Amino acid sequence: MTRVVKVGGRVQSDPALPLEIAEAWDALSRSMVLVHGGGDEVTALQQAFGLTAEFVGGRRVTSARDMELVRMGLSGSANKRLVSALVHEGVRAVGISGEDASLIAATPVDPERLGHVGEAQRVNASLLLHLLDGGYLPVISPVSRNVGLELGPSLNVNADDAAAAIAVALEASELLLISDVPGILEDGRTLGALSAEQAAALVAGGTAAGGMAAKVNAALAALRGGVRAVRIGDLAAIADPARGTTITMTGEAA
Repeated sequence: MTRVVKVGGRVQSDPALPLEIAEAWDALSRSMVLVHGGGDEVTALQQAFGLTAEFVGGRRVTSARDMELVRMGLSGSANKRLVSALVHEGVRAVGISGEDASLIAATPVDPERLGHVGEAQRVNASLLLHLLDGGYLPVISPVSRNVGLELGPSLNVNADDAAAAIAVALEASELLLISDVPGILEDGRTLGALSAEQAAALVAGGTAAGGMAAKVNAALAALRGGVRAVRIGDLAAIADPARGTTITMTGEAA
């Protein structure tokens, strides 16, 4: 079964990441898809152009000008830097974005509040299966194609949401969301296993907020779409299946 792994922007600066991914790719018989973020890189570009990053519910408010910087930062430098590092480790990595071959077709979420921010409606799973069958590791920027006529050709889809949609489309055995924290934290401790209901309650109660709330909501969407388990953890969780917070519909092991 295919495993979908999403790596956040801060994790991408860890020099251990390419080797961790390479070893996991080999261990999974190369049945793996990698989705990446790159928020800090986009923020740095915004600052360089005199713009200020703004977030609502863990999603970046994206103006028309911001959209070009998002595409530059994610589909450009972040994607190609990650691909280059993986190829150096012997991985047959291919960098693509949600715009390529309409891999991720999206529609705007809330243009008035969020601007050019989208949510995935369809995933071109056949493209990914073609790459997987050929022995390649797809490395995906979440910048996606806008299927509507407003707001231009592309939308900024949250990388966690994009990874969840891809996991559903591929009927993945696991969605693994990697960030710079060991999992969902409550009173300083990492929660090990949660049901979907418990995870939703953590968001409603404010324990999981901001970027973590976005991850939990993406996890819940993946579970509703048929993914058996979603795990949230740090870099070590790639190699250690017991690490991080595992969310399933029932809270039991998948």
